[in-house]
Amino acid sequence: MNNPKILVVEDENVVALELKKRLKRLGYQVSSVARSGKEAISKAEGFLPDLVIMDIRLKGDMDGIQAAQVIRENFSIPVVYLTAHSDDETLKRAKQTEPYGYILKPFEEDDLRTAIEIALYKHQMENCLRK
Repeated sequence: MNNPKILVVEDENVVALELKKRLKRLGYQVSSVARSGKEAISKAEGFLPDLVIMDIRLKGDMDGIQAAQVIRENFSIPVVYLTAHSDDETLKRAKQTEPYGYILKPFEEDDLRTAIEIALYKHQMENCLRK
């Protein structure tokens, strides 16, 4: 897949800008940045990215796990979580959304690239099997 489009969902401006910079350096297109769960759903529908990188704790009524569930069910876009939270309850909730990856902050660029590539490949293979 050439220059996959990625939607970044992160409510911390500094983190979002750094992530966007790293993704571009790795050769990905950042279709947009969303700062809330509701905005993530709206932008996923509008841009139809190849992948969503989702923070779990977001400002607003909806957290990243709830937004990921809606995105998966309505648009079949793979989600990779990028979060600082790995407690048992958060992991349990996140697993129920069938994510394509889970990266803990702070992260290494190689870990990010690897998770993205595996997620994109897995999603592509699942689509081929469905057809």
